[in-house]
Amino acid sequence: MEVQSKVALVTGANQGVGFQIAKALADQGYTVYAGSRNLQNGITAVGKIGGKARAIQIDVTDKNSVEKAVSTVQQEFGRLDLLVNNAAISHAGAPGRTLEEIMAANRPSISSVDEMRTVWETNVFGVVVVTQAFLPLLRKATAPRIVNVSSGLASLTLARDPQNPYAPHYELIYGASKTAMNAVTVAFANELEKSGIKVSAVSPGFTATALNNFQGTDSVEVGSQEPVRVALEEDGPTALFTGPNQEVYPW
Repeated sequence: MEVQSKVALVTGANQGVGFQIAKALADQGYTVYAGSRNLQNGITAVGKIGGKARAIQIDVTDKNSVEKAVSTVQQEFGRLDLLVNNAAISHAGAPGRTLEEIMAANRPSISSVDEMRTVWETNVFGVVVVTQAFLPLLRKATAPRIVNVSSGLASLTLARDPQNPYAPHYELIYGASKTAMNAVTVAFANELEKSGIKVSAVSPGFTATALNNFQGTDSVEVGSQEPVRVALEEDGPTALFTGPNQEVYPW
């Protein structure tokens, strides 16, 4: 069993913001498990991340996959210092659509409940499954943290703010899934606070990734800055929702 460096797991780390988070942690000396549904994609990512990065197969919608990942980390290190729940999908409809087409199809009055279930399976229930599974290993760390990658769309307060240009785009598929994930964040933060496990939600901002058909305004390098800052902040607060430039968002 290896014990030399701090150990982190980032789900959905084979591309986008997750990849950048994993790379930044590796650059800081962490042993980073780069989680990917497809192991080969994870192996390719680890080749680019460098450092002490390791590929690990984990599908957050598959409990057996999650349990195997826990077993691997347990056998190799016996603890987990940092869990970054980053894996997410924005829709489960036809591929190749523009962001505008996706948003139009996801209007609450016409959105597919089946698609909603599929997205929430990853974005909400997957976060719960992974967090519950890795809690025993997090409890063995000296400064354990859980960072849930959220979205500015998740804030109910901002969704009703007439000055917020993104408010009209709040919908049931992705936006509401991130609101639910924030609720999960608060629930875990409340329970785990006395045990010293900090739980945070963080928005990368409108980042150009596969989530939005690469139509975001910020690069993944910029978008990963706040998640990385929160992930590395061992003495930071718990139950806080922040975004780019350390802005504190209302839940």
